[in-house]
Amino acid sequence: MQITAIILFIFIVCWFYWQKHKKKKKEIDSDLSKSFRLILEEKVSFYQSLNEQDRSDFEKRMQLFLNRVRITGIQTLVEDEDKVFVAASAIIPIFAFKNWEYINLNEVLLYPDSFSEEFELQDGKERPVLGMVGNGAMQQVMILSQHSLRQGFTNNTDKNNTAIHEFVHLIDKTDGEVDGIPENLLSKQYTIPWIKMMHQKLNEMMEGNSDINPYGATNQGEFFAVVSEYFFERPDLLQAKHPELYALLEKIFRQHPDKQSMHSPD
Repeated sequence: MQITAIILFIFIVCWFYWQKHKKKKKEIDSDLSKSFRLILEEKVSFYQSLNEQDRSDFEKRMQLFLNRVRITGIQTLVEDEDKVFVAASAIIPIFAFKNWEYINLNEVLLYPDSFSEEFELQDGKERPVLGMVGNGAMQQVMILSQHSLRQGFTNNTDKNNTAIHEFVHLIDKTDGEVDGIPENLLSKQYTIPWIKMMHQKLNEMMEGNSDINPYGATNQGEFFAVVSEYFFERPDLLQAKHPELYALLEKIFRQHPDKQSMHSPD
């Protein structure tokens, strides 16, 4: 009986020590490294325009994302810059949603450049793919072109960001379908206005009367991802050319990306 009590006591002490160590490690892991922070300061315009408190929040959420999601290079080396760009792309569209987690993502695969729909390095025979959200056996995986990932943060004037595009697909997918209607972000009173806006803009694009990337005319899901890229990359231009579309995207993401002030969730 005495031996059993001693064993139980040792077990309890070990358990409390392990919990304390786990909590401490989690706190340490939530702090972004100085090298990552420097990359943010130099190359991520979204982060640059945040105030000090929001920068701290952005960094912590990035690190928590990196703690949970693996980033794996396929015939390429994953560098610190790539990790920062992937994590920043994940946090940017959901920054106003403080408790958001990508429960439908475990790993991001980086290919050196474009790839085929069969996940093979591009050989020029098929339409090049720069980003993809997996299905079936690849359900919890995102695939990105490393070159395109970097271009998204190097060129700040082209309205394109492949990684943000794919993370918007993941957000759209959380309600069960990539249909351009992000039900988990969009308040119900804006659903019908958003659908009407999509149809209006899709018609303009198909008639050739739009500066929005024509790939967005493929379907509603691609439209939402493409205009989200535009919203976060060139908010000033989108607001000038498509003020009503810009206003609805503000309602969806609850952000003013040109000013970085957040809406309170409805």
